[in-house]
Amino acid sequence: MDMSYFKNRRTVRKYKNEAIPMDKVKSMLEDAMRAPTTGNMQLYSAIITTDNEIKQQLAPCHFNQPQLMQAPVVITFCADFNRFNKWCEYGNAVPGYDNFLSFMTATIDASIYAHQFNTIAELNGYGCCHLGTTNYNAPQIAKILHLPKFVVPIITLTLGIPDGESPQCERLPVEAVIHMETYHDYSTADIERLHKEKEELEINKKFVEENGKTHLAQVFTDVRYTKANNEYFSKVLHDFMVESGFKLPE
Repeated sequence: MDMSYFKNRRTVRKYKNEAIPMDKVKSMLEDAMRAPTTGNMQLYSAIITTDNEIKQQLAPCHFNQPQLMQAPVVITFCADFNRFNKWCEYGNAVPGYDNFLSFMTATIDASIYAHQFNTIAELNGYGCCHLGTTNYNAPQIAKILHLPKFVVPIITLTLGIPDGESPQCERLPVEAVIHMETYHDYSTADIERLHKEKEELEINKKFVEENGKTHLAQVFTDVRYTKANNEYFSKVLHDFMVESGFKLPE
């Protein structure tokens, strides 16, 4: 295995107008099932979408990001306790998985599975884009995909053959995320040093200027991920979790 893949990987948002054989997609999904999972319960499901009519229904849920319609395959990875609960009932066992911990467990399983698939797909020459909008509009996505109780959409990946070279997004230096033995909190000097290169990139300076801000952080807090939007979509997701059968602690 060429380990340079991990250092050089990039998100692909532009795809060639070429189909991917469905047996190849399913084979990669099967290989991804070797990903770690809590208690070997495999608390996830993957819904493959290739039909343009269904993709058109999903598009507004993902704020009409163009890669969704352009990609030949869209996969929605779900936290799924439905299948496991039914297996328990079939085996005359009483499932106790209608709680927040169980939701988090299934979410972790689904996330690991999705990103194992992402890696496998890219190693096979395909390109993927993780749509972070899935958690914003989970109720609408669930309705379109006919998800039953105890199944919550967590991650959506677009999949296709890359069309051209995609730019690689910047990353913080590794010392920003590694802590030895215990957590080392960040001083103001640390924050300034660790974010300096990111802030000085021309593309990020342009974001700041275009949005009329004085610092890149303000683009995140005031434009891209505002407090009001976070609170609104938090309630949407919370209410849908409850509707899906997961009871949250009072």
